[in-house]
Amino acid sequence: MNEKDLIYDWNSINWELKRDETKHPHDIWFDDETLRDGLQSPSARNPTIEQKIELLTYMEKLGVQKVDLGLPGAGKFHVEHIDAMLKHIVDNDYKIRPGTAVRTLISDIEPLIDLQAKYEIPIQASAFLGTSPIRQYSEAWTIEKLISTMEKAVGFAIDNDIPVMFVTEDTTRSRPEDIKQIYTRAMELGADRLCVCDTCGHVTPNGTKQLLNFIQNEVIPDAGFRRNQIEINWHGHQDRGLGIANNLAAVEAGADVIHGTALGVGERAGNAPLDQTLVNLSLMGIIENDLTLLNEYMNKAHEYIEVALPRNYPVFGEDAFETGTGVHASAVIKAMKKGDHWLADRVYSGVPAQDFGLKQIIRIGHMSGKSNIIWWLEKNNYKPNEDLVAHLFDIAKSKRKLMTDEEVVSVVENYIKN
Repeated sequence: MNEKDLIYDWNSINWELKRDETKHPHDIWFDDETLRDGLQSPSARNPTIEQKIELLTYMEKLGVQKVDLGLPGAGKFHVEHIDAMLKHIVDNDYKIRPGTAVRTLISDIEPLIDLQAKYEIPIQASAFLGTSPIRQYSEAWTIEKLISTMEKAVGFAIDNDIPVMFVTEDTTRSRPEDIKQIYTRAMELGADRLCVCDTCGHVTPNGTKQLLNFIQNEVIPDAGFRRNQIEINWHGHQDRGLGIANNLAAVEAGADVIHGTALGVGERAGNAPLDQTLVNLSLMGIIENDLTLLNEYMNKAHEYIEVALPRNYPVFGEDAFETGTGVHASAVIKAMKKGDHWLADRVYSGVPAQDFGLKQIIRIGHMSGKSNIIWWLEKNNYKPNEDLVAHLFDIAKSKRKLMTDEEVVSVVENYIKN
């Protein structure tokens, strides 16, 4: 039977990604913010230079196009780390495009002039400035003050051949007239990359699309630019748990670069998870990246940054592809016995484990059937005789949780000895 006949995909009904590539500067790209915005998490540990380089290498292998290496304005320590990662990028001829976050201060941008001259590669300055009325009120700013501040920083960067992405913090709560005015002036100065930010995790997918449509259909053309001259970045957060949904909405709305972090690490409730974004866009057929190393990357990020990786975290949590329930496990086992890994990966999972370097795992517990036990015994080189299966079945039914492999081995070995 044709594989497509086995799954009726409601997701594809009346849906297609309508993206005219002639109206965009490039294909859909991704910007990994783990090593800068991610490390602003209250519980994050700042990795060593060696660990950051290892995480950077995973980004490169996964085909991520852009990376935020840090905030040079945070001090000498951070500049040293950025310098080391730039050296690694150049020495290894990486394709990933480096950048750093900078406040709209000349002193933040100055280190990039030296680093760019040293390594002879473009280093994007992501110059950020809050534009929402609540931020203006809190800081006693006016839109005129914001524009003046932006002009000095962006103008300085452009004059020194530093590519600029102008970032409006809290864009999703900013007035349209303020967005239009400050983006227009930034583009006039030479900033050909704009970053639309849901800094406080406020927006919904509808708001994401409305805002991006406003920028693409009104702000850019009214400023006298063609859409394909300006790269639109989308940067989301997780305060309402909508980071992934908003990233997908941004893709549908026409954003050029989608930001995110490993495991969604970041301030407060975190950034939009880049890993889940990549998984979903891959399953939707929008990207073709080889994501088999994504699991390794997530586990290294978990280890080095100490960001939580719950057992039930989608795809990369320990429970994601494990089952001990009799009926469900039985269906997976039947597919495995046929040697049909495609079927085993999909008969009881909406995400094919092998696409992401993982596999289905059968466990034993109080809701297991004997097929679980027989399969486990055979896979672990034990002969599943009737008495052993019955004994293990009775033990499993007395447990309140799934048994670990170590527990099962102990029961089996004790049974064999006796």
